[in-house]
Amino acid sequence: MTFKTFLQILGGTAIVLTLLPFIAADYWWIRVFDFPHLQLTVFTAIATLAYFMRFDIKWFKDYVFMTVMIACLVFQVLKIYPYTGVAPYEVLDAEIEKPEAQLSILVANVLQKNKKYDSLLQEVKAKNPDILVLLEADTKWLNAVNASLKSEYPYYEGAPLSNTYGMLLYSKLPLQNAHVHYLVDDSIPSIDTRVTLKSGDTVQIFAIHPTPPMPQHNPRSTDRDAEMMKTAFKSRESSLPVLVLGDFNDVAWSESTQLFKEVSELLDPRLGRGLYNTFNAKNWFMRWPLDHIFVSEHFRVVELDRGAKIGSDHFPAYVKLSLEPGNKAEQTPPLPNENQLNRAYDIIKKEATQKDTRKETN
Repeated sequence: MTFKTFLQILGGTAIVLTLLPFIAADYWWIRVFDFPHLQLTVFTAIATLAYFMRFDIKWFKDYVFMTVMIACLVFQVLKIYPYTGVAPYEVLDAEIEKPEAQLSILVANVLQKNKKYDSLLQEVKAKNPDILVLLEADTKWLNAVNASLKSEYPYYEGAPLSNTYGMLLYSKLPLQNAHVHYLVDDSIPSIDTRVTLKSGDTVQIFAIHPTPPMPQHNPRSTDRDAEMMKTAFKSRESSLPVLVLGDFNDVAWSESTQLFKEVSELLDPRLGRGLYNTFNAKNWFMRWPLDHIFVSEHFRVVELDRGAKIGSDHFPAYVKLSLEPGNKAEQTPPLPNENQLNRAYDIIKKEATQKDTRKETN
């Protein structure tokens, strides 16, 4: 095999991987290619540059190949650009210094089998969040951290489970109407709660952790996408400032997460600030943003950060927000159009149909 043929094979692979996510199918082996977009961009750039530097572009097939490769590279860069430091902020910086109207949140997928409980507690102490959400937390995790947390975090709602979908929510601030829900599957919890800030203002929080599209978990992304869409509709129907957070098992730039944003009318604090890749904490190259904190236009950013290693395969996600509803007009997102709403409804209907089919089969 010649070096040119080798590069053509690499380039062809990059083209296929770029086009796969455009296929309107929810099979895991298609949706999984939404994840390594940054790595694919680097891969495509290297293959394109090597081909251009090594060979004369003089044959028709070379022009076609390079044109398609460059088009793929431009598309890939455009998807990442909004998360770079040169792009504009979607959620603006805080303008009002009012500590009682601020809210800090730490979201940590602790990895159920991880036993480095002290590492998590040290990170909680370092960040000192008002709200702490632990994912993949079972009874062992609850017993290990509860004694240390309950004095600082007197308010609690949770569902410790042994299926890697347990969820614990601790708060320094009072909770109202806190409930555990099972939106798609009776073993996959989510938490809805209202939180009263020191200023007296109330905000709505939705915490979710849907299943990933992987053969060992769920061969399709329908359940994950449906839970996201159901949460999106709950968000847009809320009359309060809203936060949606958790491990979505989906990347920020995917079609499903973008549709979630559009339907929920929420904003992403990372836009203009960075990717803040939270997974995989154990692999420096294969990393992407799976843990998210989306906010309504009522909030401004005081601080955004990725936490330290806690022994998990996820880094924690941290944000400190300022509630400034008087300035929301400066960053109000557009209303979802009819096509976007219909797409979200269709995903929810598809999940319900698949659930009925599974029941009939069993």
